Amino acid sequence: MSKRAVFQLAATLAVICAALPAIADDADAPRYNSSGALMLPSNYREWVFLSSGLAMTYGPVGAVSPDGNPRFDNVFVSRAAYQSFLKSGRWPDKTMFILEIRSSESKGSINNAGHYQSGVVGMESEVKEDGKWTFYSFERNATEGKPFARNASCYSCHAENGAVDNTFVQFYPTLLPIAKKAGTFRSTPESRH
Repeated sequence: MSKRAVFQLAATLAVICAALPAIADDADAPRYNSSGALMLPSNYREWVFLSSGLAMTYGPVGAVSPDGNPRFDNVFVSRAAYQSFLKSGRWPDKTMFILEIRSSESKGSINNAGHYQSGVVGMESEVKEDGKWTFYSFERNATEGKPFARNASCYSCHAENGAVDNTFVQFYPTLLPIAKKAGTFRSTPESRH
């Protein structure tokens, strides 16, 4: 192989290798159908798990089920967004959160006191596109989410109470110190107590 051919091959491989992280990061990017509905990523449970809350009330699905058991909120974020946050304390464009709301049960199997998670009762998402956040709701068992109207309370609540860039980082204990160190943490009413 000539020196020129080796150089061209090396240059081509360098371009391909440089593109690989972008390709991998794009795998978790928000995707939409032809009508603009957000497609639920089938692999979101492989994303980074940020936190789980019990009986938290800040969404349309009630914090307690009709049987009186509290509900769990599980929060996942795309891997590329998480990696970017670790470096900068900011959420990049194309960040996507999934909020999985599950019912709970108690006194099952060997459990006699606490609550454990059971079936999914709701799914929501928050997506950052072109610097603007949009919230989506997924009907039961749906794979396409419709955006909440811009006057829905989730927009004003996140704008007023989000500790970092419209998001509730104050509830994500592993990200809170990163945001504080990066200077991106914004004190919210409950964090002042």
